Amino acid sequence: MAERSTGLPSQRQVIELLDGEFARAGFDIEDVVIVASARPPRITVITDGDDGLDLDSIAQLSRVASELLDELDTAAYVLEVTSPGVERPLTTEKHFRRNRGRKVQMALSDGSTMTGRLGETRDATVCLVVRDGARGALTIHEIALDAVAKAVVQVEFSPPNQHELELAGQSGKEARG
Repeated sequence: MAERSTGLPSQRQVIELLDGEFARAGFDIEDVVIVASARPPRITVITDGDDGLDLDSIAQLSRVASELLDELDTAAYVLEVTSPGVERPLTTEKHFRRNRGRKVQMALSDGSTMTGRLGETRDATVCLVVRDGARGALTIHEIALDAVAKAVVQVEFSPPNQHELELAGQSGKEARG
């Protein structure tokens, strides 16, 4: 109700207004955050797509969102279109698929943890390329998504091992760091 008194649309209204255009462009709206108390008020649209979100896509989606939101009779606001960021936990099969080739840390429901590079995700199972043993041999573990209690992308500061990327199904050009 607070948004209505500020002249801003509700989260639901923003999603309903933008969802069709974002979907046509190949993107999903992950969340909408409205901060009416900010000066000026802020509407943040968090979006992602199978091929990630580059600056050109952000610019295009921002123009589309701005045009559609301008049709509403709203108070002045700052619009931001952004990606979810690496700190977002991976919670859906789509999140795992979109982060293929990236290094992740997983907490499993049995209490164990694993760190490795995401490979293919299919049929509610994710492949994880892991360094095992004292010699660090690379092996692929298939993990049921319902066995993953939490998974978070790890920030990497050096290029990934080429063989590790190949096992994850990436040539090295697709991986985002």
